[in-house]
Amino acid sequence: MELVTNKTLEKLKYDLVRDGLISYEDIEKAQELAVSQNVNIGQILIKSKLISEEKLLKFLESKLHIPYVDLKDYTLDTRCLSYINFNDAQKYRIIPLFKIENVLTVAMADPLDLFAIDKIVEKTGCDIEPVISAESSVLKKIEEYYKSDSSVGEINIENLEATFDWQEELHNDVLSDEHIQILIRAILKQAILNNVHEMFFEHTPNGLSVNFRMNSEIVNTGQIPSVLVVPFISKLKTLSDLDANVCELPQLGKLIFKVDDLLLTASISAFPTINGERISLKIYKPPKNLTDIGLTDSQIDIIRIEIKTPGIILVCGSSLSGKTHIIYSILSDIADSNKNIMTIESISKYNLEKVNQCELNENIGFNIEKAMRFIEFQSPDIIYFEGITSKIALDYFSSLVFKNKILITEFLADNMADLNKKLSYSDFEMFKPLISCIIFVHNQKSIEVFDKNEIKKFMAIV
Repeated sequence: MELVTNKTLEKLKYDLVRDGLISYEDIEKAQELAVSQNVNIGQILIKSKLISEEKLLKFLESKLHIPYVDLKDYTLDTRCLSYINFNDAQKYRIIPLFKIENVLTVAMADPLDLFAIDKIVEKTGCDIEPVISAESSVLKKIEEYYKSDSSVGEINIENLEATFDWQEELHNDVLSDEHIQILIRAILKQAILNNVHEMFFEHTPNGLSVNFRMNSEIVNTGQIPSVLVVPFISKLKTLSDLDANVCELPQLGKLIFKVDDLLLTASISAFPTINGERISLKIYKPPKNLTDIGLTDSQIDIIRIEIKTPGIILVCGSSLSGKTHIIYSILSDIADSNKNIMTIESISKYNLEKVNQCELNENIGFNIEKAMRFIEFQSPDIIYFEGITSKIALDYFSSLVFKNKILITEFLADNMADLNKKLSYSDFEMFKPLISCIIFVHNQKSIEVFDKNEIKKFMAIV
């Protein structure tokens, strides 16, 4: 199991004992709690009131000879935010403060995380000068300063008429970065108003068409003129942490934006065509509790029972029916089960506490084949993997059931008859008998849950 650690404290924890700040017994107990709760030892020490956060930070400052900076009333140089994107800031608990010549000063909760520093140096091309700050303060500043820049600004739809048209923003003749960001925000706003979860941007002779998928059909909602196409795509890719200078290769990224008080995530796929890059965007809403997604008590009981024994939990439905949303709700529900829960995803939709989420990355060779070779070394108890595209991968993940693993995956099917037909193919010979629970999402208001006995009866699985 990959533990959440603070490399600085792991190295210096016994110095706390030698300096008389904490007893050896307290350190050992805190270490055990950190492992069992999958948090870093510093959080346990502070939460258990074994040492105050201020005293701990002063201790680290004296040992490392790295200055401590209180971020409470600190004003950052917002021009430096472009050096570290929102995702990296959250992942490494790091935020830029200011830049002098080629030296970027950053506040870090874990200044001995050399991997994080190397990563930032590689991306920024700057020399990095770390200072120590409280983890809670760093995360608070990230939320405060990145909420508009990383999430293309807040989108307010309360009291807004459904007749809103994003094309009204095209009347602004000012070609600026701010105008492009307003245009992106307007398109997203209309998508949310129209309850659209997927959209496409496609090149045409006159510009870039903006298409929404509505009721399984693609509907054109307007066109971005040619003069705005390059800056629009560039800004959209930059906000999604994609390389705006690359257009000949596929890229996958993540866009975060705020609607009223709700933080939403969208996956962004850029794919080269002979007419230019085609951009696909899928919007995912935050996962809800199992009790809030329309399931009955008996259905929830079936899921919770089957998730405790080896087998495959199969979540089915048509495209955009909400399969992933259901899976994230299940993962959130079982996160406190003291099990090692891991995911293998093309892109994580939301960060789930106590779940080890893994994103595939073809750019560095981390593909499904590499994941299959190494995931068992992590000793997972429960694995969520997205739809498998090869027979080899399908058989491999199926075989994990015989090693007492619980698998969760999704499957595209329009209805139960369609599901039964697809599972009758020989490729699913090993997979099919191992299904312990089927959750079929017809739509947001209609979800069926089948246990083992019902699966045998309705799906003819033997």
